[in-house]
Amino acid sequence: MRRLIATTAIAASVTMMIAASTAQARDQIRIVGSSTIFPLTTKVAEYFGKTTGEPAPVVESTGSGGGFKLFCGGIGSEYPDIVDASRQITGSETAICAANSVRNISEIKIGYDGIVLLGSRKAPAMTLSARQLYLALARTVPVQGASVPNPHVKWSDIDANLPDIPIRVYGPPPTSGTRDLMGQLLMDKGCAEFSDIASLEATDPESFRLLCRTIREDGAYIEAGENDRLVISKLEKDPKSYGVMGFNNLDRNREAMQGIPINGVAPDYDTILDGSYPGSRALYLYVKDDHQQLVRTLGAFVATYTSDAVIGEEGLLADNGLVPLPENERQEALAGAQKFSGN
Repeated sequence: MRRLIATTAIAASVTMMIAASTAQARDQIRIVGSSTIFPLTTKVAEYFGKTTGEPAPVVESTGSGGGFKLFCGGIGSEYPDIVDASRQITGSETAICAANSVRNISEIKIGYDGIVLLGSRKAPAMTLSARQLYLALARTVPVQGASVPNPHVKWSDIDANLPDIPIRVYGPPPTSGTRDLMGQLLMDKGCAEFSDIASLEATDPESFRLLCRTIREDGAYIEAGENDRLVISKLEKDPKSYGVMGFNNLDRNREAMQGIPINGVAPDYDTILDGSYPGSRALYLYVKDDHQQLVRTLGAFVATYTSDAVIGEEGLLADNGLVPLPENERQEALAGAQKFSGN
């Protein structure tokens, strides 16, 4: 865990006084954030309620971006206590938090996941490069030195060895951390294989990101919201379609779903943990420290979430698709939780 915003003791005290004077304490923790982590955090919330006898936290799937927006709204009972996020908080989000007196935030890494392209077991199997994924999903692509609207209708339009079926990919909306990291981890890599675009990364990074991460809107990419179960259902009903999701969705649905290798590397526990799978990523909790004064069970819940029973190698979430932290990061998470809870 790391402290995101350094504050003086006086500033922290003032913030806590504001919280105490403007909000009434509540018994239930409120958590918002990533649709990828939503089923994992829901299981932790249920486990916490059963093992402690305390009220189970309320968990909402808002997307990482949507979760940070709510979390950074202010201090008090009407604002969430925790964001579970499939990416790190951005500088602009940190600034919004600070502007709204949310100045004491703790970041805790809970494990690893991967951004995967998956399809039904009945879908045509294929192996994609990051370059081919970019050419399938980007709104504009380079053709003879010019950036043009994506002309690829079928996968085979990109490469004759790919399936001769329409490109149809269900994916997360812009508020999703999965969408953000799909651009950063996969689209950027594929885009950078074109030398004229790659040169922009150093000279004009904003133009580089715009060219590489802007997703097509002609029907080939379908924004599927934050309901991952709905996407799995759509893929089962339409075996010629694919979906961009978190690895834990693949792991929980192995009998029905297949993962598509990227750059020759299949998504699994080992390749995500060692970073050889290009879509691997860390998952986080962001905790509003000042809400310890507002929700008496907040420290206990963080301790439960970071316990061996939950995120250890044989823990609850390892059985549900979370790739556990290596030992050194595991100890850091435990130390962070103890510090947060005041133990």
